[in-house]
Amino acid sequence: MLKTTGATFLAIATSFFILLFSPPPKSYYHSLFISSSLSDNASISHHLRTLTRRPHVAGSQANAEAASYVLSTLSACNIKAHIVSYDVLLTYPDSRSLTLTPSPSEPPITFDLKQEIYEGDPYADVADEVLPTNHAYAKSGSVVGPVVYVNYGRVEDYGTLKEMGVNVTGTVVLARYGEIYRGDIVMNAFEAGAIGALVYTDRKDYGGGGGDAKWFPDDKWMPPSGVQVGTVYNGSGDPTTPGWASSEGCERVSIEEVESSGDVPLIPSMPISGADGETILRLIGGQIAKDNWQGSIDAPTYRVGPGPGVVNLEYNGKQVIATIQNVMGVIEGVEEPDRFVILGNHRDAWTFGAVDPNSGTAALLEVAQRLQKLQRSGWKPRRTIILCNWDAEEYGLTGSTEWVEENRDLLASRAVAYLNVDCAVSGAGFHASGTPQLDDLLKQAAQQVQDPDNSSQTIYEQWIQSTESSLIGRLGGAGSDYAAFLQHIGVPAADMRFGAGYPVYHSMYDDYTWMENFGDPMFHRNVAVASVWGLVALRLADEEFLPFNYHSYALELQKRAEDLENEISDKGITFSPLFKSIEELSKAARKINNQKKEIKEAKGWTSMRRNDHVKVRELNDRLMMAERAFTDRDGLLRRPWYKHLIYAPSRHNDYGSTSFPGIDDAIENAKNLNTAESWHVVQHEVWRVARAVKHASLVLDGKLT
Repeated sequence: MLKTTGATFLAIATSFFILLFSPPPKSYYHSLFISSSLSDNASISHHLRTLTRRPHVAGSQANAEAASYVLSTLSACNIKAHIVSYDVLLTYPDSRSLTLTPSPSEPPITFDLKQEIYEGDPYADVADEVLPTNHAYAKSGSVVGPVVYVNYGRVEDYGTLKEMGVNVTGTVVLARYGEIYRGDIVMNAFEAGAIGALVYTDRKDYGGGGGDAKWFPDDKWMPPSGVQVGTVYNGSGDPTTPGWASSEGCERVSIEEVESSGDVPLIPSMPISGADGETILRLIGGQIAKDNWQGSIDAPTYRVGPGPGVVNLEYNGKQVIATIQNVMGVIEGVEEPDRFVILGNHRDAWTFGAVDPNSGTAALLEVAQRLQKLQRSGWKPRRTIILCNWDAEEYGLTGSTEWVEENRDLLASRAVAYLNVDCAVSGAGFHASGTPQLDDLLKQAAQQVQDPDNSSQTIYEQWIQSTESSLIGRLGGAGSDYAAFLQHIGVPAADMRFGAGYPVYHSMYDDYTWMENFGDPMFHRNVAVASVWGLVALRLADEEFLPFNYHSYALELQKRAEDLENEISDKGITFSPLFKSIEELSKAARKINNQKKEIKEAKGWTSMRRNDHVKVRELNDRLMMAERAFTDRDGLLRRPWYKHLIYAPSRHNDYGSTSFPGIDDAIENAKNLNTAESWHVVQHEVWRVARAVKHASLVLDGKLT
């Protein structure tokens, strides 16, 4: 018969007591977070309707009222919330006009430049609060010139025109929006010698393809009078405080210095409707444009010009130092309060903003309300969670950039990851982009959340069925508020949404009615985005070991480096330093994954010793800080604000870049110049990236050389 000592009995009793009365594991709360008992599509619908009652451009009273609504909602969730304000340079239209003269013997056509209210429009009573169509930070001035049609206004489109013998110098270009950022359309026009730029939304891209296609409110497509407005600023943050925060009484550069920076256009520009663009196209002669430059099935034949139609474009904007308001909510971590998991969405909109951005704002508030319910159930985060609602994103990622610049050093030492949702829902189909160490985490979260459009499968199952190329995109463009976190200071980041582009983007038709009828009629997709977003945040905030996998990063870099090597294989550029660094990163990634496994196995079911806690903390710090090592203090050539050498925008397309932007830009320049010096710059950029990748592997390894 076994004898039971008093000490043994006490140990058994203590273990039983701990098992019986210990709080549930964090995974229990994570499952609860995504359960139907906590989600609320009616609440999301209410938030969206409230936020989009009026147009609320940055700097307006309506946007300040929206900030108050977000603040009060976070506070009602028992989340410590406050407002952080900045005084920044914004622009608004003062006067504008556009006329088209078909020929010297004919009277000019004057465009009214208005988006039309439709019969039964529930927002007709506040439609006059929508800003007149304009480009933020557009150059004021008056220009007169013949029109040249430049397709999407890309660098390669101007190359095609040059091959056709078309001279753009002294003309006003007409470009259709769709392939590159509008600011780059204007910049490319200036560099080609144009004196002005008009950007329109073609029916082929946004109007349903023409023919019998219907448009909003009868269908999802952009009405003929719809205009996609937006910024043409090529920088990030307040143009008058480049690199530092726009706090009260701060230093500012002059408007002349802003213009000389190269980040604001030097020629006037204006967005116009598809109907107005088509009117101009009918009066352009010259050679017939290529087939892939043509419009919808019933559009006129597109010709490139120049002329004979001559446009007179006049625009005058006013520059204002306006106050913007970021709303911040903080749930402090219990064990590691000095480690931050940050969720962000912007609030300001060019018009009503039902998709962009307030579907994301509604999802952010849904996440906050669910976290409150978790707290009532006993959950407390291991690390601090910060909920951010940015202002003035539409002008140039301004609110988030100013906050990151103001808190740069603290964020660089403490931020675990930044999770962005801008346009949460514009249609069906889940999409996610992120830095590669988050790939596994994003996939795992999508595997746990039900597909809102098919209850028999998960979001992940829908995702892999609908994606032909890479499952997870990358954050090379500067299209939303992740830019300052990732591209300026090197914080791991992700962005997620349902739906791809949507036809009424940045027009006055992006309202609650469009969302209710076409974007997400039952608001189940909005619920699903909140579930994935919050679940990723919870795992980053709660798991003992950060769920990062840098082996995915190494594989991604290897593939992209091979693509670049093949692209310029005949130019004498060696990529061997980069491949060597990537191999070192791969080894370091495998090593830290093994170390994580060893610590987990060593502790078993017993409580951890203090030394083990130190090991976990140190390992997590290496995982967190490795992304910072991909940054370079000098930044990209002629674009020093962008510090990240792996992910940042291409010089000629602010929305686009896959990886290695410095190498990409150098290759583009070398192809144009084709000099020994220009190709030497390409080799130098390869070396710069190789050094950054090696630095990241050293951080992961955690040992000095």
